[in-house]
Amino acid sequence: MQSDTELKSMTAQGRLHAAADASLRAAVARFRTPSLPRAIWQLISTFAGFLAVCAAMYASFGVSYWLTLGLAVIGAGFTVRLFIIQHDCGHSSFFGSRRANVALGRLCGLITLTPFANWRRQHAGHHAVWNNLDRRDSGADIYSTCLTVSEYLALSPRRRFLYRLSRHPVITGLMLPPLVFLLLYRIPFDTPKDWRGERLSVHATNAGIAIIVVGLGLALGFERVLLVQLPIMVIASIIGVWLFAVQHRFEETLWQRDAEWSFGTASLQGSSYLRLPRILQWFTGNIGFHHIHHLNPRIPNYRLQACHAAIRELHAVTSLSLWDALRAPFFALWDEKRQQMVGFSAATIART
Repeated sequence: MQSDTELKSMTAQGRLHAAADASLRAAVARFRTPSLPRAIWQLISTFAGFLAVCAAMYASFGVSYWLTLGLAVIGAGFTVRLFIIQHDCGHSSFFGSRRANVALGRLCGLITLTPFANWRRQHAGHHAVWNNLDRRDSGADIYSTCLTVSEYLALSPRRRFLYRLSRHPVITGLMLPPLVFLLLYRIPFDTPKDWRGERLSVHATNAGIAIIVVGLGLALGFERVLLVQLPIMVIASIIGVWLFAVQHRFEETLWQRDAEWSFGTASLQGSSYLRLPRILQWFTGNIGFHHIHHLNPRIPNYRLQACHAAIRELHAVTSLSLWDALRAPFFALWDEKRQQMVGFSAATIART
């Protein structure tokens, strides 16, 4: 048993951590005010870029489909950037007006194939429980949850094989993302029946997408529309899912039990700072400053970098290079003894 002195020391440390968290969150909150000129410029440049690339893809279709596929990579980059804008709208941070955020979020959803209201509410669940070992089944998806090593080893051989297969990077990183955006988002299969507005958003988004596809198909040909738009969405979904997954499931992240979990600690140690080349940072809408986003989701993406530069305490977090991020999907289990994410091979060694 712990002595009274130890308990008092732990309580005092908890108070110090809470005070530090409150001070840091207050400093970060200075950057949450949206900027209408910056928001409009980001919106215009992103939509214009996306439409220009799509037009170039349709124009190149009859010349060389390899050129069309090459342009699809750029189109996917603009789609990811549109998703980040939609993500900001989901947090009511892109504009100062809630109505404007909702309207823009719905519009972006027609391009990203994401039902805005449904995704927004489910994503709020992620912000409530990320990297909390005792709340992994509450608002967590396959990309922001994991088993511990002991839990994995306690499974039967057959279930271990199935779990390992389902978490293989080829499946989670390449095969599943397009399936999620193209098919699963078309059905409110995991949406509670009492979420009526969110379920309606799924059907409304589907109707809007159908109108766009039919219109483009009648004007340009359905085969051409499929061969232009599908590669964009496949590539964008893979990049987007990877971005959100690696920033919580990297080797040096921190998972904690509910009694130990705190908002500030989870933000700074359970989220990363992903350092990307400037052009990739632009296309990904500064989402690499993920630790700041979790500290205050109301900070617009276009103010995250300034916030990071201004507050020195935000630099003392795990920083991932592009290479680190590419390795991250191979860390699939949380090792409570080592206090780090490990791969399946490490779990096998621990078992022996």
